Order: sequence, then C-alpha cells, then structure tokens
Amino acid sequence: MSQSVLTSPTFKKAVYTAKTHTVGGRTGTARSSDGRLDVQLSTPGTTGQGTNPEQLFAAGWSACFEGALGKAAANRDVKLPGVPSIDAEIDLCLEDGAYSLQARLNVSLPGLDSELARTLIEDAHQICPYSKAIRGNVPVALNLV
Repeated sequence: MSQSVLTSPTFKKAVYTAKTHTVGGRTGTARSSDGRLDVQLSTPGTTGQGTNPEQLFAAGWSACFEGALGKAAANRDVKLPGVPSIDAEIDLCLEDGAYSLQARLNVSLPGLDSELARTLIEDAHQICPYSKAIRGNVPVALNLV
C-alpha cells in the first residue's frame, strides 16, 4: 500500500488517467499500463537510444494544445480553414546549479487572419490543461508562425 508523501488537495473526478511505470530515470525505460507507450529513455544531448522527458512533454503539450485550439475556435463559432500545426520547443535550463524549463509554442493556423489566430492561440492557452499546469512556473512564448 502506498503512503502519500505530500498532502494533496481534493482530487476532481477524472475523465481519464494515464498510468506509466518508469525505471532507471533519464537512462531507463517508461511503459504505459496499456502497453501503447513503451520507450527507452536517454539523457538530452547524448547519443543514447531513446527519447527524453523534454521531448515527451513537448509532444504531449503540443497535441493537447491543438485540441484546445479546436475548442477555442468552436467557442467563437470559427471554423478552422486549414490544419493547425504546432512546433513545441522545451528547453532544459541550468542556472546556479538549479534545473528549470522554458518553452515556446510555435503555432501555425493557415487560412486565418493574424488577429483572429492570435486570439485563438491566447484562448487555447487558457483552455489547455498542460498550459494550466505550468502557468506561473515556466516561462512560455506563444508564437504565431
């Protein structure tokens, strides 16, 4: 039986729970409970096989953010004329012996005028669970490309 290390706030009802088991940290493996994710991990910047947590975070956040763009467009009765795409950049930083992250989401919304596109990007940033999770903790630049 597990014991809580930290006291958590009251949890909300979940619509989905992702479960992974990781062994070996940055040079180990991670596998989801359903077996759909099974990855070898490696330290960023090395020639090791596998991916790293920053790449996984970038992929997850950009996919979630694209869904939030769709919701933001629907909320404003806007039909996205093209296929959105997002290039996420997650930096692992080291300053004064402390690690941190910073991020850029470079968003392409083809076929929309830039003012509406920027509004949808800002709306999506308010909707996206990943954006909410890091708000106030990670510097983020949202760029329309």
